[in-house]
Amino acid sequence: MSKPVTIRVPEELHAQLQERAEIEGTTVTALITEAARNAVRDPRLEGAAEVFRQFVAQNADAFDAAFPDDAPTRLDAGDAAGRAA
Repeated sequence: MSKPVTIRVPEELHAQLQERAEIEGTTVTALITEAARNAVRDPRLEGAAEVFRQFVAQNADAFDAAFPDDAPTRLDAGDAAGRAA
């Protein structure tokens, strides 16, 4: 269930929101809702996705060697053809 919230923004900001929403194929409401979600996001999560990507990149070969039957197909910058599991 959603709850309506009314805010007042300057006309210029509203015009920018409308333009951005049109470009992204979304609505002003969706843009503001996403901004609100970002405002309350747990700061401990900042950068977590990048840390995870780095961990996977640094340890993928060791995982593949330890579990060869579970190695996924990957496309790496240095291996454009990828490799099959």
